[in-house]
Amino acid sequence: MPYCIAITYPRIAMYIYRQAEGCPDNISLTLPLSGVQYRTGMNIHQENIFPYPDRRCRPRTGIILPVFYFLILILLVISAEECKAQQDTDFKTQRRRLVKLHIANEGISDQVVIRSMLSVPREEFVPERYRKQAYRNTPLPIGYGQTISQPYIVALMTELLKVDKNDTVLEIGTGSGYQAAVLAEIVQSVYTVEIIAPLGKSARARLERLGYDNVHVRIGDGYFGWKEAAPFDAIIVTAAADHIPPPLLAQLKKGGRMCIPVGQPYFPQVLKLVKKDADGNITVRDVLPVAFVPFTRKDNQTDKPE
Repeated sequence: MPYCIAITYPRIAMYIYRQAEGCPDNISLTLPLSGVQYRTGMNIHQENIFPYPDRRCRPRTGIILPVFYFLILILLVISAEECKAQQDTDFKTQRRRLVKLHIANEGISDQVVIRSMLSVPREEFVPERYRKQAYRNTPLPIGYGQTISQPYIVALMTELLKVDKNDTVLEIGTGSGYQAAVLAEIVQSVYTVEIIAPLGKSARARLERLGYDNVHVRIGDGYFGWKEAAPFDAIIVTAAADHIPPPLLAQLKKGGRMCIPVGQPYFPQVLKLVKKDADGNITVRDVLPVAFVPFTRKDNQTDKPE
């Protein structure tokens, strides 16, 4: 009997096999992958799927065995997709597929960005219950009303910054740390600020565990940036603000770029690319419509630009 049938339909598999093989009901069945025991006529082991544990369990002849194999074939067809899902734990394969179909094929051409997206294990940055969905091209919840961004948007914003190995980047909105990790594969240093303390602490621990020692995490109000580490070659904001924060503009180096979604919460938002030229002049270009979680402020402050 195919092993996945025994795992997917244990009770049915036990009944069919018992009837086909003439086994009594007083022998335990152990499913190795699940660790669950049932009463049946055999003890399943991965090395020997159908041993006869004693002389009481002998094959019957006649029509029973052909019926048994026919029913197994039906179960095999029904459970094919379920078996595939259970066994598909190769996240690297899923990551390559995602990058090819939803990033490279959708216009992201910077090979440094593509290599970074191939390197960062997104499954490490989502809650355990969402790991199987880690390589869908969609945002996923990470708790506290926040999300991990859609992979395409992560790649696009990274490409828009045009950063290299000598750059220092400021990120506002650490979340689970995924965007910071993608940047850390490319640049010299990433400074990232998260206002929600539990998210910031878990992101810091996660990034340290995965070896991203060039990422520095601070818990605080990202509206004011990270003055001590300024100026920055690039700034990326991963939550929608109702305006571009002046402190972030001040901390952007001349010749630098900022990528930020702007718009009211739950209303149309636009991803904007901000450039500061060599003379300090600011230009802003709309890139595309987006949907981000709101920019969170300490004590719900709503400072407006002067």
